[in-house]
Amino acid sequence: MGEDSSSGQFGSGLAVDRPVLLTGALGQLGLALQALCPADQPLRAFSRSQLDIADHSSVAATFSQVKPLLVIYAAAYTAVDRAESEPEAAHRANVLGPQVLAEQCAAHGARLIHVSTDFVFDGRANRPYGTDAPTAPLGVYGLTKLQGEDAVAACLDDHVILRTGWVYSHRGSNFFQTMLRLHCERELLKVVVDQVGTPTRAESLAWAIWQFAHRPALQGVYHWSDSGVCSWYDFAVAIGQFAVREGLIARAAEVQPINAEEYPTPAARPHYSVLDKKKTWEALGAGARHWQEELALAIASAHADQHSSDVRAPIEAPIEEQHG
Repeated sequence: MGEDSSSGQFGSGLAVDRPVLLTGALGQLGLALQALCPADQPLRAFSRSQLDIADHSSVAATFSQVKPLLVIYAAAYTAVDRAESEPEAAHRANVLGPQVLAEQCAAHGARLIHVSTDFVFDGRANRPYGTDAPTAPLGVYGLTKLQGEDAVAACLDDHVILRTGWVYSHRGSNFFQTMLRLHCERELLKVVVDQVGTPTRAESLAWAIWQFAHRPALQGVYHWSDSGVCSWYDFAVAIGQFAVREGLIARAAEVQPINAEEYPTPAARPHYSVLDKKKTWEALGAGARHWQEELALAIASAHADQHSSDVRAPIEAPIEEQHG
């Protein structure tokens, strides 16, 4: 896969006279999708404050104005623990929102790329989950994401459901950013070692989404993450090591592995959520980089931001749309 994207890399699957409509514009994935959007592709990006995707009348008016050829759903309620006490909010964003978007796509002849999660699985497998593997979410977040998948499939034939996991970026609020801060602030970090998956850099996921965008014949469920397997402990150690090597932080904290039962949370999480990407790689004709390669790119981007002399305009709304 390529680090940067241009119109020449994507082919001719989209008509440039009709725009792409993106939800979740201020999330880490939304920002990455905007950064990698082909130069000749019109894109209308909406944050949560600009478009309530669960509001039928607002979405209908937006579709009538924008007339999108493709909709990319990159907005979601992803506060996994808080969802246990806020199931209505999770349902509104993760089920009703995608349903409304899918209904409007069907009415306007638009395609939908719907980003979902590895949390639709229970984590009891011992091999990567295929797209046809039985689903069994452990909590409200995973359940609502699965119900959102079902709602999209019931309303619209022309859709792609793209499951991913452990999404992070050098922008926004995520595990990567938290570990960078804690490596600086603490001498010792305790991180869960018995939950295993694959980190996915938002820019990697965005690249894959644009690949799907320009392949209109592709439909159904697909999986995308970076390559390789690790635990949260492994990821935390690597973040510290890579950040020191790049000069982003002066030193890394000691990282101590703990079991999930030593770090209780309101929501249960899968102990194993590695996704089988073979179907996707064959469909796109390209695979993903190893998660450590993508981590090195994220560290380099964070380092560049830290030392940039550019004055960046402040984001006026909170970064609320995250995936993973």
